[in-house]
Parts: sequence; structure tokens; C-alpha cells
Amino acid sequence: MSPNESSSRDQLTEKAQSMAGDVSARMDDAKETVRNAARAAGARLDDGRSALADQMERAASRVQDNADGMSGGAGRDFVRGAADRIGSTADYLRSHDASRMMSDVETMVKNNPGPALLVAAAFGFVLARALARD
Repeated sequence: MSPNESSSRDQLTEKAQSMAGDVSARMDDAKETVRNAARAAGARLDDGRSALADQMERAASRVQDNADGMSGGAGRDFVRGAADRIGSTADYLRSHDASRMMSDVETMVKNNPGPALLVAAAFGFVLARALARD
């Protein structure tokens, strides 16, 4: 091998290593940006979950008041059950942070993939309809 070929090969190797280092640095920057965005989203969720829990608690109370004014056993029991579930959801929101809720959702989806897929499809349909109206 001639000295020129060896020098060219060394230069190409150095360029390749430099490019690999640049790509690696950009990937690290991108990962950090995604981590920061996830932290910010979690913080916003944590900030809003207390207010949402309060609203749900008020809604549960109103539903319970309506159930108390109903006559008939089955309908009243159904409405009371709904009020209890809304209140339980409010308690869950208060006692769990965003990362714990995501972990719970992941576990639920892994254990129940079919129903989770149906819920996701229904949510997507409703979201698409809501966005299409604007």
C-alpha cells in the first residue's frame, strides 16, 4: 500500500469518526430534549390534576344529590354507583402522580390489550370528530 493510500484511508477514518461523534452528540441532545419535554408535560399534568380532582369531586356530589332525589331502586342505585366511581377517580387523581398514573395505564393495557385498543380507537374517533368541527 502506498503512503498516499494510507494517508487517504486515515483521513477517511478520521472523518467517519468525527461524523459518528457528531451524530452521537446530536442524538444525546435529542434524547435530552425529549426527556425535558416529558418532565414538563408531567409537571403540567401534576399541576392540573388537583384542580381536575376538585371538579370531579363536585360533579360526584351533584350526581349523588340527584340520586338522592330519585325515586325507584335500580335507577337510583345505578346513579349512586356512578357518583361513587367519579369520587373514587377524584381520589385516585389526588393520590397518584403522573408517572404512577402512566405506569398504571401501561399495566392495564398489557393485561387487557383488546379493550384498551377499543378505548383508544373510540377516543381517536371522538377526538377526530371534535377537531373536524373546528
